[in-house]
Amino acid sequence: MGMWLGRGRKARRAYGFDEIALVPGSVTINPNEVDTSWQLGNKRYKVPIMASAMDGVVDVDFAVAMSEMGGIACLNLEGVQTRYENPSEVLKKIANSSQEESTHLTQSIYKQPIQEKLITKRIKEIKRRKGIVCVSSLPQKADRFGKIAQDAGCDVFVVQSTVTTVRHISTEYKTLDFHKFCKSVKMPVIIGNCVTYETTLELMETGAAGLLIGIGPGAACTSRGVLGLGVPQVTAICDAAAARDFYFKKKGIYIPIIADGGMSTGGDICKAFACGSDAVMVGSAFARAKEAPGGGYHWGMATPHANLPRGTRIRVGTTGTLEEILYGPASLDDGTQNLMGALSTCMGNVGAQSIRELQLTELVIAPSIKTEGKVFQQAQRVGMGK
Repeated sequence: MGMWLGRGRKARRAYGFDEIALVPGSVTINPNEVDTSWQLGNKRYKVPIMASAMDGVVDVDFAVAMSEMGGIACLNLEGVQTRYENPSEVLKKIANSSQEESTHLTQSIYKQPIQEKLITKRIKEIKRRKGIVCVSSLPQKADRFGKIAQDAGCDVFVVQSTVTTVRHISTEYKTLDFHKFCKSVKMPVIIGNCVTYETTLELMETGAAGLLIGIGPGAACTSRGVLGLGVPQVTAICDAAAARDFYFKKKGIYIPIIADGGMSTGGDICKAFACGSDAVMVGSAFARAKEAPGGGYHWGMATPHANLPRGTRIRVGTTGTLEEILYGPASLDDGTQNLMGALSTCMGNVGAQSIRELQLTELVIAPSIKTEGKVFQQAQRVGMGK
């Protein structure tokens, strides 16, 4: 398996979303009659699309709005929401800065220490407005922040870093024992990020309620350029799904995988599910919402890193409300709006009644899927030719 790179070195061919397509089914279903829901822990959610824990995407208002529409938005516990009493002023500074000064500015802004009282305050603000509270922390802070979040009424806790493994070695600081952590908290724990079969299996053994799959594909992330790390999302999701299915056969426990990053359109999201995802996490698609706090900008979680930034601020613009982006009606033809409509229509066309059935869709390698027959769109820079 694989191709020779040189003497004694082989490499597997890996695929991204733009290189595959879904094959229509022999039976089709009315899109209004498919079930798009997914389960995390003991609760089912109507919308299988999570909003990423990025400061330009999720604040208290956005989390509440997303909850009202049946989904989950993840609040970053190590961002501006927990460092500043009035984060909106800080977000405006980042949005109004020049591209040349944006990284330096974010680095200085994120030097402000995290205030634990603000963690409690933000969570209680969301709970008071009857929203689903999902928060994110780095592994180094998870033990402390997990307890604070649970006491404040958090519903879902995410432990997230660029690359996460069960066996992390360090002599400089105490590493997080995922087995112990997952047992010690009463809320579902999502762990990420990973991209390989072996790591997915090991993380499932910890008692996690879900796993984030994806390293470096995000629109604002530069990890692949800075570190050279990453596996294209189609291959990463397929490998993780194989591990999930093996774990289910072995233990009888189904742990959902959540594709994280690399998806900006409904088509990308549909492909992620067909590759095996149970849910997806996206940032740039929601950063375009009027409710997003970034004002049409967003930046990766590692952008403000003090020594090695692995993200950049990107402008995505403000194109519509959160409702339009999730449910339509779409006013744009580029696939960035009515994501749930795209998902249900795709499910109908491949004959999938549920997400589990969508995961069984036939896939084809199709490097020309975005260019075949699109000469006029490309020449006029409209539709798929933009």
